[in-house]
Amino acid sequence: MVDFKKKKRILWIDDEIDLLRAHLIFLEEKGYSVKGVSSGQDALNILKRENFDLVLLDETMPGKSGLETLHEIKEINANMPVIMITKNEAEGLMDQAIGMKIDGYLLKPVNPLQIYSASKQILESHRIQEGTVSKEYLQVFHSIDNLLDRSVSYDDWIKIHKDLTYWDLEFSRFSHTGLDQTHMELRDRSNTVFGHFVEKEYVEWVNSEKGPSLSVDIFDRFVLPHFGSNKAIYFIVIDCMRYDQWLMMEDLLADFYNISKDFFYATLPTATPYSRNSIFSGLHPADIKAKYPKYWLEKAKNEETGKNLFENELMKEQLKKKGFGKIKSKYIKIYDNEKAGNIQSQIGTYKSLDLVAIVINFIDILSHGRSYSKIISEMSPDESAFRSLTRSWFIHSDLFEILQKIARQDSVVVITTDHGSILSKRATLVRANKQTSTNLRYKFGENITSDKKHSYHVRNPLDLRLPREGLSKNYVFAKENYYFVYPTEFHKYEKQFRGSFQHGGISLEEMIVPCITLEPK
Repeated sequence: MVDFKKKKRILWIDDEIDLLRAHLIFLEEKGYSVKGVSSGQDALNILKRENFDLVLLDETMPGKSGLETLHEIKEINANMPVIMITKNEAEGLMDQAIGMKIDGYLLKPVNPLQIYSASKQILESHRIQEGTVSKEYLQVFHSIDNLLDRSVSYDDWIKIHKDLTYWDLEFSRFSHTGLDQTHMELRDRSNTVFGHFVEKEYVEWVNSEKGPSLSVDIFDRFVLPHFGSNKAIYFIVIDCMRYDQWLMMEDLLADFYNISKDFFYATLPTATPYSRNSIFSGLHPADIKAKYPKYWLEKAKNEETGKNLFENELMKEQLKKKGFGKIKSKYIKIYDNEKAGNIQSQIGTYKSLDLVAIVINFIDILSHGRSYSKIISEMSPDESAFRSLTRSWFIHSDLFEILQKIARQDSVVVITTDHGSILSKRATLVRANKQTSTNLRYKFGENITSDKKHSYHVRNPLDLRLPREGLSKNYVFAKENYYFVYPTEFHKYEKQFRGSFQHGGISLEEMIVPCITLEPK
């Protein structure tokens, strides 16, 4: 039943409104406040003075027609929900009304229950769905909470991450359930248990075939199977894309592609120099350094980009090793709008190639920029806002245009990422010498120490198939939502980076990432 303290107001416009008295009474008995008028002009005069939540509009009226009235209603309030009621069954009229953004369409004669049902769907659906969401979530909460007390497999963790992400988005839509804190606590607990799980299992994953698909497996599993299909293959890596960010883009592509999703684990550190080089080479970092030392720049000045100067060369070496050394391929890295625009205009010329690999750096730039730009930080104060910012970027991006153009080719698109990111909320102390790496979620160097409750210490990097230059070099990875801060000016940097998106460590958001296959419709 509708809350009578906050009655929803309905304006019903019909030249025979006096004959609909029983309908109006029925709606009022259901808790709505209903005002009836007999002409479009009377309705427009009222709408300029009073606020309503819904308009019921007759299509056939003397004087100002229903469509004319609808047009002027939208000029007064573009967001006013309108249900059109008509005797006319012509499809053209329906198309015209839908084109003018009506919210419902009913054919006369209508009974009171039909009107009530259509009105309720518009006026109360959000509240009803919010109540249902709460009940559904509590079932999921107990399911995940109980699972965390048992032995969880890597496949279980993928499902947990998918479920948690789904509910992240649901709670963004329904903000008054009162379950936000409960959900946040469940996600935090999940990441705590996940950190222990990775610390226990990861060494075996990278040294055997018993684990999940990792970054090194992407070409084998998702790209190479498409060779021989006589289709152009586009392999797109969107740097630092979380699963929830992908979901903000996915529905926009549904009109152009059939979409299938898979998941894999980004290798440690969950940072571009390691996980993305692993994707393009099909090798773990230690193996890249051993086999192609000229392509592994251990001493690169720019930790995030300097070690990724040879992705094209590594990709070609991998293709050659897999028996595809003679294919026609192209590698493109996009850092700015100008480059993206150039690629967008040229994309039609690539359909004769066998493989086009494109790296998009915008989301990573946005994530890092949030730590230093007050404007970006204010635009995306939390994860929900950051997701919305990602969607807004994608809608207006050259990447969206590129994907729409590719959809018109005989092609297949594989979209993935090198790693995700996590909203860093808690600082943890780290001690190291001046030569230690600068990343906030992982460190490598000599004699690094930090709280083992908050981090995973690796004394022998080769155990994780990571490069080892000296006997004293070690790695440390932040777990959960911690970030490393040195003792010097601890409080200054704790404040600066609290609430920033970081990557390189161990969390569901950083490690479990999607790989999407798009087949043009």
